[in-house]
Amino acid sequence: MSAPTSTIAAAAGRAHMPWLIIAAGSIVVMLTFGPRSAMGFFQLPMLQDTGWDRTTFGLAMALQNLCWGLSQPFFGAIADKYGTWRVLAMSGIVYACGLFLMSLGGSPWTLHVGGGVLVGLGVGSGSFGIVLSAFARNVTPQQRSMAFGIGTAAGSAGMFLFAPLSQGLISSLGWSDSLVALGGLMLLVPVFAIPLRGNAATAGKGGETALQQTVAQALTEALGHRSYLLLVAGFFVCGYQVAFITAHFPAYLGDIGIDARYAVIALALIGFFNIIGSLASGVISQRHSKPYFLALIYLARSVAVAAFLLLPQSPLSVIIFAIVMGLLWLSTVPPTNALVAIMFGTRHLGLLGGIVFLSHQIGSFLGVWMGGYLYDHFGTYDPVWWFGAALGIFAAVVHWPIREQPVARPAMA
Repeated sequence: MSAPTSTIAAAAGRAHMPWLIIAAGSIVVMLTFGPRSAMGFFQLPMLQDTGWDRTTFGLAMALQNLCWGLSQPFFGAIADKYGTWRVLAMSGIVYACGLFLMSLGGSPWTLHVGGGVLVGLGVGSGSFGIVLSAFARNVTPQQRSMAFGIGTAAGSAGMFLFAPLSQGLISSLGWSDSLVALGGLMLLVPVFAIPLRGNAATAGKGGETALQQTVAQALTEALGHRSYLLLVAGFFVCGYQVAFITAHFPAYLGDIGIDARYAVIALALIGFFNIIGSLASGVISQRHSKPYFLALIYLARSVAVAAFLLLPQSPLSVIIFAIVMGLLWLSTVPPTNALVAIMFGTRHLGLLGGIVFLSHQIGSFLGVWMGGYLYDHFGTYDPVWWFGAALGIFAAVVHWPIREQPVARPAMA
């Protein structure tokens, strides 16, 4: 007589986490997210030595975000079919080549191709979409949200650790040699990624997908699924909000007369509390409704922005705002990726999760670009802030009807 379903589910939930895989993937994410989050520290010293303007540097960073977003679905599909380690090994090599080329500084093309295209491809082939898909295939469905929270927190730790590391390297070695040193660190990615061998066909605990689909069939199914499309739309808002704050918050603080050092403090606080928020998100979304939790995150962001703009602004309010936004920063990632896995399984998770993240990067591009464009037009960032707050309400609305259940499929032999 077979065991009751509830007993089986409980046993699956108590299964041991594959800590070697979790640790290896977390180190990879920390390494790949580190240098790209510290690019802003290289802007002024590089421009001072080369004589380029900020538009030149900004174009490289815009290319980086676009290449990151556009490439991730393709790298995700490759990882699904040929194995995660192969894609991560390529990520480390391409990432290192991009930083080495960027370090030459001979002409703008080295910056655009190296720091823009190659670094963007390096991040796209080594970021959340690739690593979290490997996690999903090696943990039970009940453990996914927690595993995703740990991996997301590792990316946050990379943002937090590489900021002082990059600044220290620049002070000691100069910007060019610092980029070479960071490129050398990226060559460690293929080594740390070894435990992440395997593809969707060799899935372990998370391999619940007996259905064999082609890429075209998976895309057709996902793009015809209402809940998936709502998830894609909502994650666009996440990209818009966080990219705008990352790119324009220091300038905004200068505009309202707050000392520049509070911009550094604020970004450091966002990075630190981002770690706490990501881990907490993994725990909460493992126990409660993921769509409702995501809706509350986006609504809380809108409330935080509105309160920051309407209440008296001071160094204290900047610190409080940074802490709150840090807790909400990447807390969307664990439940979002977990929902994709619940809907469609792990067979094409790299591809389908990559498409969701592409929406995030399109939002990131628009957040950075609209921040500058609307500021030049109105002379203030206020329209961009309020538009972001309105988008947060929109995201809360579209997440509410998302159904946290597998897509309906005909019975398979």
